Amino acid sequence: MAPGARADLKAALAERDLGKRSKLALDNAADTLKAAREAVQRGDNEKVVAAVAEIRESVELAHDSLKSTGKDPRKSPKWFKQAEISTRELLKKLSTLQDDMDFADRPVLVELKKRVQQVHDELLMGLMEGKQK
Repeated sequence: MAPGARADLKAALAERDLGKRSKLALDNAADTLKAAREAVQRGDNEKVVAAVAEIRESVELAHDSLKSTGKDPRKSPKWFKQAEISTRELLKKLSTLQDDMDFADRPVLVELKKRVQQVHDELLMGLMEGKQK
């Protein structure tokens, strides 16, 4: 895990502005993914599993924060679009990381990729269709 990565998630939790909180959480997810890549290269599976858990926690925090704003993504797209782009980039990097891993270690990323894809799809649909009634 990147030194201070947990601290970054705590900083995100401390942020009162929900839009900024979602950005900080997704930034933390991206930083943690870098740490996961380094752990994969070193063959440290425990750190990879811990990083996967933190990435998921970060994505969930970002998603929950945006939902909690109560804003319509079509009328106030700033944070929603930023989160949609960040989750798309995260998915690409997760796929690359999974391809770089040993075949036996790859399943650790399957559930995470599914969840990030769900969050990305929800964000995209919100931007395209607007807030669900």
